[in-house]
Amino acid sequence: MERTTRILAGIFTLSGILHFAMPKPFESIIPTPLKPYKRELVQVSGVAELAAAGLLATPATRRWGGLLSFGVLAGVFPANIQMTLSAFQKEDAPTWFRLLTVFRLPLQFPLLRWARKAWVGRG
Repeated sequence: MERTTRILAGIFTLSGILHFAMPKPFESIIPTPLKPYKRELVQVSGVAELAAAGLLATPATRRWGGLLSFGVLAGVFPANIQMTLSAFQKEDAPTWFRLLTVFRLPLQFPLLRWARKAWVGRG
């Protein structure tokens, strides 16, 4: 397994576990129109992340893991944007946190590239 695929699987494992161990931060970044389903969406995305990690870790299913990873990353991007918007709307949000949410957004693109690499069979 390529290094980037191992890193991606590790990120999804940790994040998937955190979706269940500490759901509140994930629920808080659900885009406003989807708030009525925040608990369910956090649980579904947590399961999807754990499934992606497992699929990435197994050579026979790595391509499916790449496809699922790509879909999850694309699907949660609106929540990452919501996190940034919310950070700037909160008057008491620390500057470091606001900046962190902004700099986090472009990090999605290398992760998408890694997921695509696993998906097309080069990871």
